[in-house]
Amino acid sequence: MTRALLSMAVIALLAMPSMARAQQSTGQQEVRQAIWDSYNYSKENMADAPGTYSSEGAREFWSSGGLLQVVPTDSPLNEYDSFSLTPKHIRIMMLADDQVAVAHFYAEGAFKVKGQPAVTDYMTRATQVFVKENGAWKVRSSHFSPIMGGSGTPQRSVEN
Repeated sequence: MTRALLSMAVIALLAMPSMARAQQSTGQQEVRQAIWDSYNYSKENMADAPGTYSSEGAREFWSSGGLLQVVPTDSPLNEYDSFSLTPKHIRIMMLADDQVAVAHFYAEGAFKVKGQPAVTDYMTRATQVFVKENGAWKVRSSHFSPIMGGSGTPQRSVEN
């Protein structure tokens, strides 16, 4: 009897991640995918993914610790010599009739923007606000802050 209960408990624990995914709304799944798509695009193309920002641009606090940045939608995209950042532990909250979403996650890895110093131990907490525009999720606001022991970006302003 005890062995059967233990087996059932193990099966239930193994099934929890897939059950959690099944309980996510379509909007949550779409935002999570937009985050993954952006990071994967950068890994594959050594450049930021085009079209990720809202048509109104975004406001961002970067992990460099600088002041609030206004990022126009037509800002030049970063190009990379190397990029291995990975988002982890993504959690999504849907707001405003599933037209706005807040994503909390961690980003870890290393990267080197062309012409800038390499960041080899990037570990940051990220909060991003997404808005749905023409059926696609776009970044409207971001806040990145380094995790103790990790480094943020060297970039301090849009003008760099």
